[in-house]
Amino acid sequence: MKKTGSRANNTKKIPLAKAVKSSKKAGSIKSRSAAEPFYIVCIGASAGGLNAVSELVSQFPLQLNAAVFVVLHLSKSAIADILVTRLEKATSLSCEVAKNGVMIQPGHIYIAPPDVHLLVGDGKIIIGHGPPENRFRPSIDVLFRSAAAHYGEKTIGIILTGFLNDGTVGMWSIKQSGGHTIVQDPNEAEYPDMPLSVLETMETDYCTQLKKIGDVVLKIIEEAESKGILPPPAIIAESKLSEKSATTIEQVATIGEKTLFACPDCGGGLWQISNDRVKHYRCHIGHSYSETDMIVRQSQAIEQTLWVALRMMEERKILLKKTATENESKGLTSLSGTLREQAQQLEIHVEKLKELLFSVVKD
Repeated sequence: MKKTGSRANNTKKIPLAKAVKSSKKAGSIKSRSAAEPFYIVCIGASAGGLNAVSELVSQFPLQLNAAVFVVLHLSKSAIADILVTRLEKATSLSCEVAKNGVMIQPGHIYIAPPDVHLLVGDGKIIIGHGPPENRFRPSIDVLFRSAAAHYGEKTIGIILTGFLNDGTVGMWSIKQSGGHTIVQDPNEAEYPDMPLSVLETMETDYCTQLKKIGDVVLKIIEEAESKGILPPPAIIAESKLSEKSATTIEQVATIGEKTLFACPDCGGGLWQISNDRVKHYRCHIGHSYSETDMIVRQSQAIEQTLWVALRMMEERKILLKKTATENESKGLTSLSGTLREQAQQLEIHVEKLKELLFSVVKD
């Protein structure tokens, strides 16, 4: 069993309902009316996620009455087609890189391209080019929120292995909209942070082993009854902001409360957006952070600022010494001495700044 820290030992285990029989054969699930609405299955994963997603999609039957959307935290240089090829080896469902404007079809798996947001609209895919949320683009929260806003009770959110907490706010949006929430058991997750973050924030519908998640999804699709819950207006409003990629101060002010904090990325003001017990921060440009992610991003911004300050002080020290030497050659010894004293004092400040910088980096 993977080490997950003391939090994992206190995680509430939610009993898995009696699973439906698992089968990957075509026709293994009952036939459905063509008019019956299909489900939107949203999968979010980060570190260790490729293997986990491959294992999960291998559990889905060919006639799955759902469209599956996958967000993996990839580098900007990642090639999404390689991920498609990897998943195609694990599943009989059609796999493709998500493209803007494409109509959503059940039985298809859509993978988020690198460095853009993946959203779902009314029956079609939306590719967003807005700023990162929770420091990631694509962001799991963005996908989950858009699915909750447009599909409500027909949304199934799944959080797998990964660092930090991208997906927690999005999962809460799904829960508030009447959708279904599933997390991988953090005790078996390669990196348990993301599942643990969800479990510490809300009571999910299922917390189970990866190998059983496919059965849970099929059970929900086959047996879930309408709850009569509509997506809250705030979730719909924020999803629309993400679809537009950029917002205005007037728009974000309608869904949040102005704070004293500045955005670590653009320096603009931040609004706190609270959905019951889950809150996050958003600037009018579109940067969005959970509290944990904002602490991380603030630390990165401080480090970056200190590096810039160190570089400028080093350059000033060199310029002072150079100017002192030139004045000394001209016989201006008094001015040259003053400049050298300034350079020596600056050297002391540089050493102190290095100590502070290395302390911040270490923390």
